[in-house]
Amino acid sequence: MKLDIGMLSHDLKTLPDYARKVEAMGYDCLWSAETQHDPFLPLAVAASVTESVKLGTNIATVFSRSPMIAAMIAWDLQKASGGRFMLGLGTQVKAHNERRFSVKFESPGPKMAEAVRAIRAIWDCWQNGTKLNFKGQFYTFDVMTPFFNPGPIDHPDVPIYIAAVNAYMCGVAGEFCDGMHVHPFNSPKYLREVVHPTVEAGLKKSGRSRKDFTYATASFVIVGDTEKERRDQELMVKQQISFYASTRTYQPVLDVHGWGGLSAQLHKKSVEGDWKGMAELITDEMLDTYAVTATYDKLHDKIMERYQGLLDRTSLYQPYQPNLGDPRLPALVKQFNG
Repeated sequence: MKLDIGMLSHDLKTLPDYARKVEAMGYDCLWSAETQHDPFLPLAVAASVTESVKLGTNIATVFSRSPMIAAMIAWDLQKASGGRFMLGLGTQVKAHNERRFSVKFESPGPKMAEAVRAIRAIWDCWQNGTKLNFKGQFYTFDVMTPFFNPGPIDHPDVPIYIAAVNAYMCGVAGEFCDGMHVHPFNSPKYLREVVHPTVEAGLKKSGRSRKDFTYATASFVIVGDTEKERRDQELMVKQQISFYASTRTYQPVLDVHGWGGLSAQLHKKSVEGDWKGMAELITDEMLDTYAVTATYDKLHDKIMERYQGLLDRTSLYQPYQPNLGDPRLPALVKQFNG
């Protein structure tokens, strides 16, 4: 399993130093998320100052931009990075699509599958000169004149990952994508019983197997060498778990453990703004199910023991500002990435 890292900041002025440091420390991939900033611009900066670290979006929202725009940005980043880019896409939830991005939210699973197919058709046109003639239920692309065609690149096989939680989207990932961004709110039981079987069914439809697919995530961790260090992190991790568990979309992750009834309680408290009360509903058993607690020298072994065969890449999901200067980190990264 490879150890990746997310961006602590999307500041385009400070990013070059951060990207170089991450690469020097040996992290395998630097992921950029679409939260408060555009996810692609920081990766363009990182591509220009690094040579080996992979670069990817985790995630870029798919419905807020045309597949043509997503295809073009990814093509440029793949060329600029010399083949190190991975395009990670996600649907986002209905409210954010309609009220934050002001775009239509409809049939997210089928529309995601079609967007991925459209992006690949566009790339095929640019790389191989194939006539662009994509006509689907949601998207039509059938105009590509030489003036707007960026032409072929040296590394045209851009991996596409999609974010998935529920069974249908996992099937879409397996059938149409190279990998999947597993939501941080997960458990080995959920991965084994829900995610893997539905991805495998999708892979079978596309004539591929497990070796052709990558599972990536960020793992909740409570890591420290003293009890106080771990205790200080525990509340923050409980708060983050309770936040995700309050979202009805993620209830199946609770259901598989028999905790589905908690979702409504957490949602009610979230509406009331009772963030402390939400965290208090997360029991120690739930914390052990959804997060890994360890000292720094044992963290690698604990993550591997929990996720061996279930995940291929992970990063440390710490809902607090981690210190990249921590002298314990280089040894941890080396345990994962050699």
